Amino acid sequence: MKIEHKNSHSKGVFLAKVDDRIIGEMTYVWTDDNCFIIDHTEVNPEYQGKNVGQEMVKNTVDFARENNFTIIPLCPFVAKVFERNPDYQDVKK
Repeated sequence: MKIEHKNSHSKGVFLAKVDDRIIGEMTYVWTDDNCFIIDHTEVNPEYQGKNVGQEMVKNTVDFARENNFTIIPLCPFVAKVFERNPDYQDVKK
């Protein structure tokens, strides 16, 4: 599995892919130049329970850390991941 990131001025997406097939998607929208809201996460049913969502969250957190951004985890899945992982609190707004 590889994670691709696409970002524009107002929104972005992290895509989980296997053999160029999209198996998961995590979308976000910018609130300002330094903060974005993760608003949706979806994983193909045949890949649920295989840490696809966790990997997308990890990549998103890495992106935020590398660029000194903060994240508002609005998506229920991401909010739960943030709640359970104290290592992610440094990027949570």
